[in-house]
Amino acid sequence: MTGRDIAYRRFRFPADRDVGLADGLTAGPDGLALDGAPGRLTHTDPHSGTTAEYAAGSWTSPVTPLGFAAVELVPSWTAHTPAGCWLRVELRGWAGDAASTGWYELGNWAADDSTVHRASVPGQADDRARVAADTLRVTGATVTGWQVRVTLLRRLDAADGPALRTIGVVASTDPPGVGQRAGARTDAGAGGARGRVLDVPRYAQRLHATGETRWGGGGDSWCSPTCVSMVLDFWGAGPTPDRYAWVTPPGPRPRVVHAARHCFDHAYAGAGNWPFNTAYAATHGVDAFVTRLRSLAEAELFVAAGIPLIVSAAFTAGQVPGLDYDTRGHLIVLVGFTADGDPVLNDPYAPDDERVRRTVPRAPFEHAWQVGSGGIAYVLRPESTPLPPPPAQANW
Repeated sequence: MTGRDIAYRRFRFPADRDVGLADGLTAGPDGLALDGAPGRLTHTDPHSGTTAEYAAGSWTSPVTPLGFAAVELVPSWTAHTPAGCWLRVELRGWAGDAASTGWYELGNWAADDSTVHRASVPGQADDRARVAADTLRVTGATVTGWQVRVTLLRRLDAADGPALRTIGVVASTDPPGVGQRAGARTDAGAGGARGRVLDVPRYAQRLHATGETRWGGGGDSWCSPTCVSMVLDFWGAGPTPDRYAWVTPPGPRPRVVHAARHCFDHAYAGAGNWPFNTAYAATHGVDAFVTRLRSLAEAELFVAAGIPLIVSAAFTAGQVPGLDYDTRGHLIVLVGFTADGDPVLNDPYAPDDERVRRTVPRAPFEHAWQVGSGGIAYVLRPESTPLPPPPAQANW
């Protein structure tokens, strides 16, 4: 599972105030924000039918060259969107000195659901690319670079305005081994994580299976927000009780219900939209982004740095010994490695918290992760905890 092209680039504000093209935005201490003369935009929320006028401004990044032809691009961001505010993220591909695709919407997002319904934008497909919820999949174009555009919007009667703190995109080729069985295990121990297991709390999503069924059908579908809740609490950054006091009855763990609601994609009708989960996590004061890793050897670098990862895998029952169920896409927390290099997981698909912790064989799990999602990982950590040094072709 090596030799794959993956590149990640992130813009941070106000540090990157002098890059890209801002229209109606200015860089302040909290990030890019609306300036004193923003434009106007009228928007009708397709999920509520409500029409409102917004002050609006946009930032368009410079073209980011890749050095390879990408087949998938996934954005992620961190932002402040108080009541009455939201943002829109768009992507397009480049090749050489010209755009090779049009603009595609990769999400309308707000921290809460009182202003607009947080949603991806279905139905976007042409002979060059298509949008699959949180991912731009290149189909007929050549994409050797990308450009992102973010629009910030504030309802005219809102007391406060939005701010964009970071926006990044991970671009990648397809993983080797698609359609093949798991191969030999990758080198274990090179990242210094052999024998290290992080003390991430264990939360079972299936405790919620018979409770709240809004926001994606309930606990059997809440792997992603349950994983985010585990990692936020590992960092001591989870929501305070006043934030999830609305959950009635409280059930077994109201913070997970709260997370599911605030990660929910109203178009996709699920709580598993990747950048919506990291954007939710970032509202709790942590740095958060989506990337792709090439192997468990790269993942070991994060564990060695004290950073658990949330990874997405797909497998059938028995494909990964110890994970005896079928899934087309499931989020799991990678909390460590055994002395022999096998991954130690907090798998939320368990009947109770005690059975969340599982150890699985390295090679089949790596294959299920790499082929199942292309190596998707959520990285959540306080700014005070440094990321490990990235490889030459940086993917974080």
